[in-house]
Amino acid sequence: MTTATLRAGATAPGAAVPRRPRRGPLIPTVILVVGAAYCLSPLVWVVMASTKSPQELFSTFTLAPGTGFLSNLEKLFTMQNGVFLSWIGNTIVYSLGGSVLCVLVSALAGYALAKFRFPGRDTMFRILLGGVLIPGIALAIPQYFVMAGLGLTNTYWAVLLPMVISPFSIFLCRVYATSSVSSDLLEAARIDGAGEFSIFRRIALPIMVPGLVTVFLLHFIGTWNNFLLPYLMLSNERLYPLTLGLFTLLSTGDGKELLYTTAIVGAFVSLIPLVALMLFLQRFWKLDLISGGLKG
Repeated sequence: MTTATLRAGATAPGAAVPRRPRRGPLIPTVILVVGAAYCLSPLVWVVMASTKSPQELFSTFTLAPGTGFLSNLEKLFTMQNGVFLSWIGNTIVYSLGGSVLCVLVSALAGYALAKFRFPGRDTMFRILLGGVLIPGIALAIPQYFVMAGLGLTNTYWAVLLPMVISPFSIFLCRVYATSSVSSDLLEAARIDGAGEFSIFRRIALPIMVPGLVTVFLLHFIGTWNNFLLPYLMLSNERLYPLTLGLFTLLSTGDGKELLYTTAIVGAFVSLIPLVALMLFLQRFWKLDLISGGLKG
């Protein structure tokens, strides 16, 4: 090969051929961007609408910010002697308390279905899968009659107890325990003389933390946004969660603009804890990915 050819850009014999950087596919990226815009557009609308005064809500451009955000917040938190704060506190009690109890029950049940052999285990799991397929709305009326028979309607327990047992959460815990908790590790702990509850608490439970965080988050969001169950169980306005409280705010307002803006800013405030919770719990999923990469 001549010197002129090398100067022209040819590759010398035995030299590595430089590779051009690969470009990602365009169509999947466009689809993801469109999907993200579709999912975020209601959130953007709520944020923009919460800043508008009652006069601006129906007279200005939809995505243009307004000038009434602070006044809307003041009206929201001073309405009916601060009933909105009661709704926030009730929602936290229902969501946090119900989610913690659900995670505990689901972890125990999922671990038992995954790591223990006992008569009827497979049948019980099939029944559990059937429970996953039943929509929650179909169980609302029977749950109301059960709570009414126990005399628990119009109490916190009427909303908390039906949310404790979740077939889908038990199913997720069972799948995660099957894939992540090593049976050899459990057997080694038994040989060392550890009891079953101690094994679950000290070995299985820490390993299942990323899966339990997922269960907690899904259940927390579902309870936070739940409307039908509190609507059936509660009649005392002071026990209402945010969803039911904002609904009654609109339904009793007779279409007044003032109540529209108050309800919208209330919806905006109710989104803040969910976003904060999602950002806080992300570290558990990142920790799981890092630990999985180190083990591999």
